[in-house]
Amino acid sequence: MATQPSSDRGVWSGKLGFVLAAAGSAIGLGNIWRFPYMASEGGGGIFVLVYLICVLAIGIPVLFAELSIGRATERNPVGAFKALAPGTLWPAVGGMGVLAGFGILAFYSVIAGWTVGYLWMALTGDFGPGVTAEQSAQMFTDLIGSPGPALLLTAFFLAVTAGVVRGGIAQGIERAAKVLMPVLLFVLIVLLVRAVTLPGGLDGVSYFLKPDLSELTPTVLVTALGQALFSMSLGMGAMITYGSYFPRDQSLPFAGTTVALADMGIALLAGLVIFPALFSAGMDPQGGPGLVFVVLPTVFANMPAGGLWAVLFFGCLAIAALTSTISLLEVVVAYFVDERGWSRNKAAISVAAACFLLAVPSALSQGASAWLTEFGWLDIQNIIWGNYGLSVGALLICLFVGFKWGPEKMLEYVELGGNRVPGRGVLAFVIRYVCPLAIATVLAFIIITGQYF
Repeated sequence: MATQPSSDRGVWSGKLGFVLAAAGSAIGLGNIWRFPYMASEGGGGIFVLVYLICVLAIGIPVLFAELSIGRATERNPVGAFKALAPGTLWPAVGGMGVLAGFGILAFYSVIAGWTVGYLWMALTGDFGPGVTAEQSAQMFTDLIGSPGPALLLTAFFLAVTAGVVRGGIAQGIERAAKVLMPVLLFVLIVLLVRAVTLPGGLDGVSYFLKPDLSELTPTVLVTALGQALFSMSLGMGAMITYGSYFPRDQSLPFAGTTVALADMGIALLAGLVIFPALFSAGMDPQGGPGLVFVVLPTVFANMPAGGLWAVLFFGCLAIAALTSTISLLEVVVAYFVDERGWSRNKAAISVAAACFLLAVPSALSQGASAWLTEFGWLDIQNIIWGNYGLSVGALLICLFVGFKWGPEKMLEYVELGGNRVPGRGVLAFVIRYVCPLAIATVLAFIIITGQYF
């Protein structure tokens, strides 16, 4: 039950534009920063194996559910649920998605700003030979704990993001994705070749890819599933929004599956860059969240031509962050364009400015403000929006598609334009029963244990 899209909505030029843009949404800091340290904390290869299974068994069905909702209505998350379930409370689920996108962007843009700061440090030679672990840790503390740089980098990243989004779908988001995504892939492949050829690098490959079943625990199962949902931008309406721009004469199953496989592939590439480099340098692979920003600079400092590899890696990280912030902002912008009648230009600039105001406490909570640091503002934002927001959103979307709208309707719009989905009955069963149960398990784990991802 589609409605006529507004003139400021736009549409992808075809499958390639959608795949690159949607893959860019899925591929971000979750793949290159978060996935490696979670894999290290989850036992290496066994975490990777469970993660891959979760993406294929849970992530792709939820992705199809979101894309089909957007495609059926050609609207943002709020408008989509209004069209499919008028006069009910279901539009509130779309509203939660818009709020989650805004909330995540407010703290994500702070971390994204750090990638630009590190790229600048790499370009200016700060990661030169002889940089110690203590010096690297101090560099990180100085960057995130200084109010001026922290706020400036956040504002810069949001300004660039708004500049892309205000350009529209084909001329803004898609055009940027067609440049950024191939560059990201190329740089990662170059880094991969270098990493696996380092002395001892293959030991890192073995740690990363060889599963050890003795490391399999309930925590590994749940955190791997949580990582799959987070890294694929599910549960916050991003894929509903991107699906709303997908042409009706194009085949969605292949495009959607390609997005999921690209998300997995980049995560694997990132691990195959980071772990061989760590093992070659004799560093502890379980570096936690500081793995990229504290441990890796010391690795680059002790590699031949390490300055070049540092520039390539942190440039890669900044690109990945940008492709995700673009989709986060687009979720909110689409709401104001569709539901409030704003121009895309006004929506992009206004939302980015408001997001910066919300981002200020997060930017100052890493040492610049003693109270905000002690309060753990950035971590709390991640818990609210990145953990509870995404989990609840994904769960409700599955329940809506499984029991309100119906799996057959989902399949109708997924298959619109050709390419029948194989195993339709299995997919319908999974989206109705398996996905809600799995996501509810993640949510229960978070509530009961207080462990967040």
